[in-house]
Amino acid sequence: MGTVETDLQLAQRAVLTGAAVALPHFEALAELPREVKADGSVVTAADRAVETAIRAVLTAARPGDAILGEEEGQTGTAGRRWIIDPIDGTALFVAGDNRWLILIGLEEDGEIVAAVAAHPAQGSLWWATRGGGAFEGRVVGGRVVAETPVRVSAGADSVAGSRLGVVPEDWGRELVAPLKEVTPALPWPIHPGLMVARGDLDLAVQTGGQIWDFAATSLIVREAGGSFSSVDGRLQPGPGASVYARSDALRQAALTVVGDPAARATS
Repeated sequence: MGTVETDLQLAQRAVLTGAAVALPHFEALAELPREVKADGSVVTAADRAVETAIRAVLTAARPGDAILGEEEGQTGTAGRRWIIDPIDGTALFVAGDNRWLILIGLEEDGEIVAAVAAHPAQGSLWWATRGGGAFEGRVVGGRVVAETPVRVSAGADSVAGSRLGVVPEDWGRELVAPLKEVTPALPWPIHPGLMVARGDLDLAVQTGGQIWDFAATSLIVREAGGSFSSVDGRLQPGPGASVYARSDALRQAALTVVGDPAARATS
């Protein structure tokens, strides 16, 4: 008998399968069909192809599990649910920017218990399991190598002087303006939430999204010792803007600045 594939191993395999589908599209952007969703955002043939490939891997291995994907919605009603963002940052993808991701989270009874996030065009992969820590690795020849634990940075719990990232950069200007008055937003070569997990940023704001935008990254940040919530304080990933921070105290300070102009001078 072979070794049973864990949920994390399955999620990694599904992400790598999706990456193998996405990368040829990314490399041939000139011929990529583009449409417009009802909400006005760009969607491509790549989004649907990647989600279809990931769903096929997950369904074959865990036929009883539910799957929620950005493109195809939810199938199944089990207590276990795989949450897929086939191409997070489609606007980056179609612009030829290599910062787009593939995200997969596994939810059990309302809690995210396993997560994988990949920057396929950069050859990098992040993952976490609940209680098992967070890790970063490289993808070489379709395999994950150079596994390295990641950990948030240490420091003061003040927004002033903190290293801040904002994603998407062209959304939510009014939301993040109070934070930018206190500390500048820095460039981000990888997703700012992952930079918080790795200790390269102290604070990050994702100015919009749905559960599939946050399921994977929220667990990775928490398992790296950091903190996550929506801007209204909801601790579980869901729709709306959200905050990643290297500590609960810094996250709370950031939420105070966002919600209370009087706090900007003291946070």
